Parts: sequence; C-alpha cells; structure tokens
Amino acid sequence: MDIRIYVGNLAKSTTQAEINTLFATAGTVSSVDLVMDKGTGQSKGFAFVSMPEQAEADKAISMFNGKDYQGRPLTVN
Repeated sequence: MDIRIYVGNLAKSTTQAEINTLFATAGTVSSVDLVMDKGTGQSKGFAFVSMPEQAEADKAISMFNGKDYQGRPLTVN
C-alpha cells in the first residue's frame, strides 16, 4: 500500500514531471497527482505524491518540508 504525501505551496507553474523528479531523489515515486483548477486548467498549488515504502516517504518529508523550491518554501506532510 502506497504512502500518500501532501505537497503544498507549489508555484502555479510547477509540473507533475518536476515534482516526480524532485521526490525521486528521496526514493521510488509511484505517482504524482498535481491538483488542477477545472475552470482555468492551472495548478492549484498543491499535489499528492505516492511512495511505496514508509522509510522513503519519511525521508522525503524530512528532506523537503520547508525546503525552498522555485522560490517558495514547500509544505510536505
């Protein structure tokens, strides 16, 4: 069962591929679900990253929570 991680305070221009690349440095990424506004098609500024291993998810949270990414401090939990 995958561990689902909330990633907030993303820049509106951030892509799923960029999030996947970032989190892959902490471990295996099963999926990235970037939440989009249905009306505008633009990112809402948050996403959910799924990782298969608890240890890798914990590592990602500790690595990226509060980290500056594209000029914004990430909220990861």
